[in-house]
Amino acid sequence: MRILIVSEDIPAPKMGGLAKHALNLARALVRAGHEVDILGNAQQPLSAAGSEGEFGGRFYGELDGHLYGWKELALGAFMPPRRLWVARRFARIIMRHAPRYDVVHYHGHHPNVALHIPKHVNFVQTRHDQGGDCIISMRFHKGQICENTDPAACAGCLREKPNAAQKLVSSFAVSKLRQETAEGYRRHKTVFVSDLLHRNFARAVGPGTWGKVIHNFIDSQAVERAREAAALRQRSPHLNVFIAGKLTASKGIEPFLRELAPRIPANMRVAIAGDGDSAARLKKEFEGEQIRFLGWCSPEATMENAASADAIVVPSVWEDPCPSTIFEGLLLGKPTFALARGGAPELSMYAAPGQLHLHADMKSLVNDLVSESEYYSYPQPEPGLGGVDRAVDELMQVYKLPPGSLAAVAA
Repeated sequence: MRILIVSEDIPAPKMGGLAKHALNLARALVRAGHEVDILGNAQQPLSAAGSEGEFGGRFYGELDGHLYGWKELALGAFMPPRRLWVARRFARIIMRHAPRYDVVHYHGHHPNVALHIPKHVNFVQTRHDQGGDCIISMRFHKGQICENTDPAACAGCLREKPNAAQKLVSSFAVSKLRQETAEGYRRHKTVFVSDLLHRNFARAVGPGTWGKVIHNFIDSQAVERAREAAALRQRSPHLNVFIAGKLTASKGIEPFLRELAPRIPANMRVAIAGDGDSAARLKKEFEGEQIRFLGWCSPEATMENAASADAIVVPSVWEDPCPSTIFEGLLLGKPTFALARGGAPELSMYAAPGQLHLHADMKSLVNDLVSESEYYSYPQPEPGLGGVDRAVDELMQVYKLPPGSLAAVAA
């Protein structure tokens, strides 16, 4: 098949999980014999992504307009035309290329783009975030998970105390986005990376046949290479714990360290890969012999650190839809500790018995982590489980369905 993958997150010097997911999929599709090109952003050349950007096809850097702020922060209100304008712009750019492909697969943050793609186009989108029902895509506000579905409450994400006009304008913007997204889902095929995303959208918009769930996936070949390399290294005398994530409030690294630092066992070492707006402050407060901040690491270095660790911690406090760091920990055979939030509980199907430790709060997570004098290494799971090549088989079934067959996709 001729496949066009579309994402405004590609390329970037430090790509996030969505972009890595799309590129991982592109490489797997090429390995399977398909012709794959990528339509990405116009901000920088593909070379900005380094070796991560290599996938075996052509790259078109044309998507733009999505970074315009429309002075929403200054005005204290979400502007109703903004997301409609971006969706239409993206749709026009996509349609310049669509006639040359058998399927167009969108991975991005503007789910309402589907509404503006003609019905005859074989258009699929994968939803990685909650952008269809939450205008900031995260449902995370003031350090807490947001379960409020009232559009009038969304102005509070821009102003501590929004006035009546700000509430009215933001409410209309959120309601319009949800309506356009729902219509787009009815028009074209939609894949969610977790049941959580499907449930949360239905909670805000109402029940319906919104799409099919295909969990996130990782490059199982890279995991296996890292696992084999780690087995050859000399074992450390310490209990090595590894965390990979942005140093931002939603990732929960700060509350994890505040709970762990006062009682960290003498033989435990914690390494944290990632950067973010809290990096300098956390490094100043917590870094020492037992806690190290590695800064941003390449995917290869991150995987190497995970494979060399004795345990993986994923302390996200928001509803992370389908955290790939949990996938990596499980497929590397590591005991993996996380909060029972977001899509994390769904990933127990990829774990060996006792491997995935899920907790209601950070205190119980840390209690569990420090209670062990050694960590058990788990056997390799079923071959291909959680890997991109198996996901390709599922996605090909979606690709081959007639355009707009939402009922068939969800069956």
